[in-house]
Amino acid sequence: MFTGKTIFAQLMSPKPRRDSNASVARYKGDYCSRNLSCYDQLLVMCLAQYASKNSLRDIEASLIAVEHKLYHSSISYAVPINTLAKANEQRDWRIYRNFGQALIK
Repeated sequence: MFTGKTIFAQLMSPKPRRDSNASVARYKGDYCSRNLSCYDQLLVMCLAQYASKNSLRDIEASLIAVEHKLYHSSISYAVPINTLAKANEQRDWRIYRNFGQALIK
C-alpha cells in the first residue's frame, strides 16, 4: 500500500501557500472566518475541479464520502455546503488569481 503523498497533495505543495500568504493578508481573505481558510477553500475547489464536480452538493457529497481520506489530500475536514457557498461569495477573487500564479511558477 502506498504511504506517501497523493499527486494532488504534491501539486498543492506548501510553496504556493507561503508565496500567497501576502495576498491573503492584502485582500483580508481570512477576516472573520472561523474554520475555512482561503487555502482550504482553494484545495476543496481544486479537488472539485479535478473530480469534475458541477455543484456544491456534489462537492459536499464527495467530501463526506471520502472524509477519512481527506488528510492525504491536505484537506482538513469535509466542508459544509453553506460554509463553502458563503466563502465563494464573499472572498476576493484576486487572492485565488495569485494562488494560481504561484502554482504556475
